[in-house]
Amino acid sequence: MANARCRWQCPEDWSEWSQWLAAGLHARSRWRLPVLLVGILFAHGRRTVTTWLRAAGVSDDYQDYYYFLAALGRKTKSVATQVLLLVLRTLPLPDRLLVVLDDTPTKRYGPHVEGADIHRNPTPGPADQKYLYGHIWVTLSLALRHPRFGALALPLRAMLYVCRQTIAKIPAWREWTFATKLVLAARLVEWIATIVKQTGKTLWGVVDGPARIRPRCRSPGTVRPAGAASSSSRVRVRRAGPGERTGRSEVVILVSASVVSTLNASETTS
Repeated sequence: MANARCRWQCPEDWSEWSQWLAAGLHARSRWRLPVLLVGILFAHGRRTVTTWLRAAGVSDDYQDYYYFLAALGRKTKSVATQVLLLVLRTLPLPDRLLVVLDDTPTKRYGPHVEGADIHRNPTPGPADQKYLYGHIWVTLSLALRHPRFGALALPLRAMLYVCRQTIAKIPAWREWTFATKLVLAARLVEWIATIVKQTGKTLWGVVDGPARIRPRCRSPGTVRPAGAASSSSRVRVRRAGPGERTGRSEVVILVSASVVSTLNASETTS
């Protein structure tokens, strides 16, 4: 149970959004998600489950929250869909949405950590640490322009990438199958394109590293990305021309070597 002196009185909008995100979960345990969200918001120090529970005032039944998180991990698509629908409903978004796809590492190690391996470190720092041990997440974010803070990226959904040689270390009962980063990226695009299409908006995407994307394109026109689940959802992968605009309900993947340049001037892609 939660400590009485740590119970937060959340604003009405926050409570409504929390209940909306938990709508697709089991009725017996969905009430735990708003508690965890409050803990995530007010946690200090290391971002661990322990700090979340401490900030939310959870004490006696803290172990039940770990079981809840294990079950929640199998419902990430449902929760991410609720997040996306909430964003589309709440924020004053333009007719053309811009999403960013990239892979990002997180340092994780320990005797019970699964799926981790040695990966290239994108931020080596002064120590010039070229590699790190942890997880790689293929992340899909919504790029927005804030009137005060400039360009921002709101993460919507991430999928864990596990190296082929690491699959053997994962217990067989988890039924984890290997998928490349490009396959995971294609699944994320197909997921968001299906939802955005229903709103009548145009979806543009930015990916870094055109050399890795081009071999997946079978033609410069309309193609289906490798690994997409169905042939009914097709994505146009090409370069955007100067001053070019697309029609509604269309998905365009801008192959760009720099996300910043695309945010500042969509006519300059390299």
